[in-house]
Amino acid sequence: MPSVVSDKCVLCKKCIEVCPVDAFHLGPTQVVVNPETCIDCGICISECPSGAITTADEADAKWIAFNAEKAKEYPQANK
Repeated sequence: MPSVVSDKCVLCKKCIEVCPVDAFHLGPTQVVVNPETCIDCGICISECPSGAITTADEADAKWIAFNAEKAKEYPQANK
């Protein structure tokens, strides 16, 4: 299951730096994970200081949908 970012994200960008497949997209107030790119490695979960990233198994359905939708709209975040 891909990682999912919730509204706890404070746009610190640590997750972007550690993602091996560049699955993050940068929005105006937070980052989101592209579920089609994420390889479920979980590195971003342990690196997130605000606890905003979880697995899809643990995430609320609205955040799963939000990440998938916004990943199509927001530009890919580059390291």
